[in-house]
Amino acid sequence: MKTLDLFTTAVANTFRSKTRTILTILAIFVGAFTLTITNGLGTGINQYIDDTVTSIGAEDVMTVTVTPDADSGFGGATSGPTEYDPEAVSSGGFGPNEGGTVVALTPELLDDLADVDGVLSVEATKSITPDWIQYGDGTQYVTSVGGLVAGQSVQLAAGEEPDATSDAFELDLPISYVEPLGFSDADAAVGETITIAITDAERTQHLVDATVVGVAEESVAAPGAGGLVVNAALTDSLYDTQNIGLPDDQLERYATASIRFDANATDADITALKDNLADAGFTGTTVADQLGTIKTVIDAIVLVLNAFAIIALLAASFGIVNTLFMSVQERTREIGLMKAMGMGGGKIFGLFSLEAVFIGFLGSAIGAGIGMLAGTAISSVLSGAVLADLPGLTLIAFDPLSITVIILVVMAIAFLAGTLPAARAAKADPVESLRYE
Repeated sequence: MKTLDLFTTAVANTFRSKTRTILTILAIFVGAFTLTITNGLGTGINQYIDDTVTSIGAEDVMTVTVTPDADSGFGGATSGPTEYDPEAVSSGGFGPNEGGTVVALTPELLDDLADVDGVLSVEATKSITPDWIQYGDGTQYVTSVGGLVAGQSVQLAAGEEPDATSDAFELDLPISYVEPLGFSDADAAVGETITIAITDAERTQHLVDATVVGVAEESVAAPGAGGLVVNAALTDSLYDTQNIGLPDDQLERYATASIRFDANATDADITALKDNLADAGFTGTTVADQLGTIKTVIDAIVLVLNAFAIIALLAASFGIVNTLFMSVQERTREIGLMKAMGMGGGKIFGLFSLEAVFIGFLGSAIGAGIGMLAGTAISSVLSGAVLADLPGLTLIAFDPLSITVIILVVMAIAFLAGTLPAARAAKADPVESLRYE
């Protein structure tokens, strides 16, 4: 009997006892369905986190602050009041010192930072505090301003990111500002000019016009109102305007800086870089440090859910063993006849193993297919309801490679479950089998 004949015979034999086979397939279906949903849940959430990572910062960029002295009171080191330090600046919304103060990064400290082994480049973070933004003669709204570093991206609802190399003043507007400012939708805002008001150190207010080149979606990195994402030219203009009237020794003082390191750096390399920064008096934080814990927790939850699916599949494997044992017993005389006609034990083993694999394929393919349909429907419903405040999140997403692996794993489990009854059939004595009643 040729391989193709073995396969066609195995498929035909699978449905000799339709009820028993269907029940076994349903047991496999439950495990494959659960595994598909839980795997899709992990894929969807991790994809969203990865997208969020690129909107917070590039993977080869680290945010750096000056490490405060243990008795300085910065960063919550002491419980009493913090002594005034003329070298300190407001930390704005950065990390654990949000709303507090940090030691200022001066040009000298930036030079020291650039000399740290492993640092490729240094860019000071310019903190800008505008008064309001306005479109035409409409209502004025409070906002914040932020820029992009190379490798960082914005999740866009319309338009494009600001051109970092352009001399024109360009920005991306948060989607939550579109209707309040008077635009009908995100596309209508692109190409329009808005006015930014900013007050200098002499308490004089200045107006700066900029072009909206894109509209940014809300995300974990920019929830709620979000802030303006501006290009380098507009950043420099607003920063210089804000600092008009400041003494020279107060002009170049920054709360944080971004350093770039080798994009191919390993975890060990990044740890070594952090150690080098610490030795030089700095503290470095990567995007992975900010979101890595969240991803670890999600992976752990998905792993536990997958474990339940695997348990369901193992339970289904006993159904396969039972189905094939019953099939071997019912076809004892047929097995004896096949052996009497010269069919070897290897081919008989292969015949029953193929039946097991085919049952596993049917259960896993149907489970994965319905799991994908159900997951897509659930994700779509939740995106428009419970998860409406997290645009861009596809709660349950599916990776074709992962789905293929699930089907192959289930087929492998089915094959292993079928080896015992298949081996029994292969070892059957033809004379005794033909006498079987």
